[in-house]
Parts: sequence; structure tokens; C-alpha cells
Amino acid sequence: MDKTMMCDCNIIHEDIVAIAKTKMLPDKELTSISSIFKVLSDPTRAKIVWILDQHEMCVCDLAATLDMTKSAISHQLSTLRQHKIVKARREGKNVFYSLDDQHITSIIEMAREHVSH
Repeated sequence: MDKTMMCDCNIIHEDIVAIAKTKMLPDKELTSISSIFKVLSDPTRAKIVWILDQHEMCVCDLAATLDMTKSAISHQLSTLRQHKIVKARREGKNVFYSLDDQHITSIIEMAREHVSH
């Protein structure tokens, strides 16, 4: 780490600390937030989420798009469903997957904007 960016003092700014403590989220909520990012940190799941942000797809289409087996895609979709990142709908024999809600789209778009700067 750049030593010029390290704090050399031992002063605690009590007023700022008190405000920060009152605004801290409960551990349970922070754990839930953290789990979303943990799930999205897997490159394959991130690819699936990106693709589903563009258009809903079935497992076969996702597998063909990502050059993976249906089994591998199904495994990743299961994880994404458990964390309420994707949802499924049945149409006859087909099951189509899409993002669970607009919040997921917002997270993906903000992350993309962040890394592109």
C-alpha cells in the first residue's frame, strides 16, 4: 500500500464514529447483501445474469450460448434461484429463465458502468 495514503495519527473522531454506528446496517442484512455479491462473483454466473438481462432463455439456449453442458448451466441456475437472482416460468415442456426483478438489472448495469470508467 502507498504509505502516503496511510493515517499516521491515533485520533478517533468520536462524532463521526457515533454517526457511522447509528447508520450501520444489521448484520443479517449485511450478510444478505454480501451473499448477492458472492454469488455474482462467479464468472459463469455473471455471464448467465448478463445474458438473462438481455433476454429470457431456456437451459438449452444458455448452454449453447456459453458452450457448456445443460447440467452445468442447471447447477448455476439453481444457485441463482436460491438467492432470488433469477426466476423461472414454464411454457409447455420448456422452462424459461429471467432475472428475478429490476433490482438485479440495476446492480449489473451499475457494476458495468463502474468497471468501464
